[in-house]
Amino acid sequence: MAAETAQNQVTATALGPWPGTDPAEAARIIRGELGSPHLPFLAELPDRGVGSDALGRTASLLVELAIDVQPHGWRLVDRPGKDLRRAKSALATDINVLADVAGSEESSADALKIQLRGPMSLAAGLYLHNGERALLDYGARRDIAESLAAGVAEHVSRIRTAVPGAGIVVQLDEPDISSVLAGTIPTASGYRTLRSIPVEEVTGAWRLVIDALRAAGVAETVVSVPEIEAPIQQILSSGADGVALPLKALTTRQWEQIATAVEAGKRLWAGALPIENPRATLPRTAELVDTVWRPWRQLGLPASSLGAVRVTPSDGLAGFSPSGAKEVLNRLSQIADGLNQLALG
Repeated sequence: MAAETAQNQVTATALGPWPGTDPAEAARIIRGELGSPHLPFLAELPDRGVGSDALGRTASLLVELAIDVQPHGWRLVDRPGKDLRRAKSALATDINVLADVAGSEESSADALKIQLRGPMSLAAGLYLHNGERALLDYGARRDIAESLAAGVAEHVSRIRTAVPGAGIVVQLDEPDISSVLAGTIPTASGYRTLRSIPVEEVTGAWRLVIDALRAAGVAETVVSVPEIEAPIQQILSSGADGVALPLKALTTRQWEQIATAVEAGKRLWAGALPIENPRATLPRTAELVDTVWRPWRQLGLPASSLGAVRVTPSDGLAGFSPSGAKEVLNRLSQIADGLNQLALG
C-alpha cells in the first residue's frame, strides 16, 4: 500500500551507508528528515568495523553458510565463529534500536527500506577456503544465491516486527555487476581475471532472491548498480520493480531504456545528487531538479509520470559528518518537492 501511495509523487531516500557508530542517532536523523511521503531506511554504519560493513551484514543472513574474516576479506567457512556472531549482533542491535525509535514516534512512516548486497556482488566479495573468490565457482555462486534467498524471509519478518504496519522496501546492491558481467574482476593472485558470468545466470540469481522477497511480503524491490554499463533491461527482466543508479554519466541509450521501463510501470531511483566530495558545497536544488527534468522532457515522458521517480544521492553517505549527511537528506527532499511541482504543471 505504501509503495502504491508513493508512486503518485516523487519521493526521496538515501542508499544506506551512514556516518558514525550510533544507530539511535542515525535512526532519529533519518526518520526525522525522511518523513512521509519519503522513504526512511535502516542505516548501515561501517565505521563500527567488522560485521557492520555491507558485505558482512548481508552475509550474516546466509542460511547454512558461515563466514569469518581473513586478511583478504570475508571467507566462507565450515562453522560459525566470532566474526559472524559480531555481524549478527550488530544487525540485531540496529533492528532493536529502530523499533525503539519508531515506537516513540507520534505517527509512524508508511514504509521502511533495507539494503542487501545482491547475490553476484556477494559472490565477488566472499572467498573460498582456497583463497579464491566464490565468484570463480559455479556451485558456490548457486549456493550463495540460494542461501540468501532462504535467509531473507526471517530478516524481513524481524524488520516488520520493528516497524509494524510499514511497507518494507528492499534495495539489492550490486556494486560489482559491471565487472562481473565484463569478466574484469581479478583473481586472488591479481595476475589474471575471472571469466565473465553469463547474463542468464545473473538474471536467474536476481529472480531467485526477488521472488523470495516478494513471498516474504516485501512491497518493492529495486536493484542498485553503478551507471557504467548498467544492465537495466536485465534487472527489469528479473522481476525487479525498478532500478537505482547515478544519473551523472547515463547515455542516451540508457535513458531510453529507463523511459521504456517507466512506461511499463517500473520505478527509477535517480541518483540525482552527486556526492563525490563530502566537503564540497551541495549543488543548488534547481540545478539538481533539472538533471531529472531535462532528459524526462527530451524523452517525451509526461510530467505526470514523474511519480515513478525516487531521488537519492549518487553514493552512500558514510564519508560525511552526521550533520552533512542530514543536509544531504534535506536537499533530496527539496529536489523531490521541485519535481512534484513540475509534475503538477
